[in-house]
Amino acid sequence: MTNTLLSFGHGYSARALSRILLPQEWRIIGTTRSEDRAARLMNEGVEPRIWPGADMIPALNAATHLLISAAPDEAGDPVLGALRDEIAARAEQFQWVGYLSTTGVYGDHGGDWVDENTALTPATKRGIARVAAEAAWAAIPGLPLHIFRLAGIYGPGRGPFSKVRAGTARRIIKPGQVFSRTHVADIARVLAASIARPNPGAAYNVCDDDPAPPEDVIGYAAALLGMPPPPAEPFETAEMTPMARSFYAESKKVRNDRIKDELGVTLLYPDYRSGLKALLAQEIGA
Repeated sequence: MTNTLLSFGHGYSARALSRILLPQEWRIIGTTRSEDRAARLMNEGVEPRIWPGADMIPALNAATHLLISAAPDEAGDPVLGALRDEIAARAEQFQWVGYLSTTGVYGDHGGDWVDENTALTPATKRGIARVAAEAAWAAIPGLPLHIFRLAGIYGPGRGPFSKVRAGTARRIIKPGQVFSRTHVADIARVLAASIARPNPGAAYNVCDDDPAPPEDVIGYAAALLGMPPPPAEPFETAEMTPMARSFYAESKKVRNDRIKDELGVTLLYPDYRSGLKALLAQEIGA
């Protein structure tokens, strides 16, 4: 049987996984909301479905694996909202189901460490929605669910260099604030390793080894470009959108031992320095 991945919300992280699976002769069906993105997916070897809109039953019937990247909205998880009964009826058909969540489910820990056994105490609406979505997927009997709690994602097209060059990058200083982050290539490697070694019911933190203050990352990016760092701005007086400010409501360091010990993953980019160096080299090479 051909391995067939049905990917709901086939975006940045899912496309990175596709680049691993397609050379292994996987069939990948990915949903998107627009004709332009559908054309891009087709060019990458993915079979696009514009959804909501497309009849997803044939794709569900063909799928051996599911990946859910679509974020919950005010009504809850959009995939379950539309297709829960159909997915539940096929639970034993799937060899692996992956749900991409966020480390925001842990909430604020004042800069302390968290791991997969830490209680879920989200501090933001986004985190609360993710906890509810995780629980909704886990409630489907017999579904071989794997939850991946992603830290801040960066990678090609999502690095800080363009903002530093344009003078729009900011160094917001909030003492004690730390974030974990992860390169998209390492997300794809974790997902591929889990597919190869399923463990239904498992949750994995996906992040690098080096939680760091956000201003350090911007400062390092500027140094790589040979530019002065953006001026420091105190968090208390910085003008920020409510969304941007909400990211500073949580400070924690995320442990990633499980992806190494259980899945045998060796990170390509174990810290932001190696990741940013590689991104810049790729940009220059392009």
